[in-house]
Amino acid sequence: MVPVSSPLTPPLGDGEQTDKKGAVVKRLKVQAIKKDIKQSPKKVNLVAKLVRGMRVEDALLQLQVTVKRAAKTVYQVIHSARANAAHNHGLDPDKLIVEEAFVGKGLYLKRLSYHAKGRCGVMVRPRCRLTVVVREATAEEEAKIAKLRVSNYKKLTRKEKQLMPHRLIEVSPRWARKRKEEAGAAA
Repeated sequence: MVPVSSPLTPPLGDGEQTDKKGAVVKRLKVQAIKKDIKQSPKKVNLVAKLVRGMRVEDALLQLQVTVKRAAKTVYQVIHSARANAAHNHGLDPDKLIVEEAFVGKGLYLKRLSYHAKGRCGVMVRPRCRLTVVVREATAEEEAKIAKLRVSNYKKLTRKEKQLMPHRLIEVSPRWARKRKEEAGAAA
């Protein structure tokens, strides 16, 4: 007899695998949450969207150079999630991927805003919460990331090689050099 799967259990997805005995093994996911962020959810989500699906190391580097104010908050939460994964669950911090980074609404503080002619309005001070979920990458995903890095590596053109900061560039401007070469060839 062939066992029939129950309609109540979901079929095997991307995040689930089976071991030798046929039991479902879920990949371990670790999360970190920061509540009561004093910023609009929309603004924080812009930065969270930037790092979704990245390796944790790459995400932290990206957030260090991001100009937005929310980048500092997202950096702290991803750093905390990485520490949780390494310390509490024994995962390798170099293989972690940011699987989810999402923002939820918090309590909105409502304050009076006074206007002219004795009128007033409601001023809203938004709060939000940020949740970051990280998991360990599989060998196939790591190979895929490495392949992408190699394909994204591009050879520099001659102009770009001249602009490389670690190489010495002649002090005279390029157009002046060209005239010197022409003068040398004519003589």
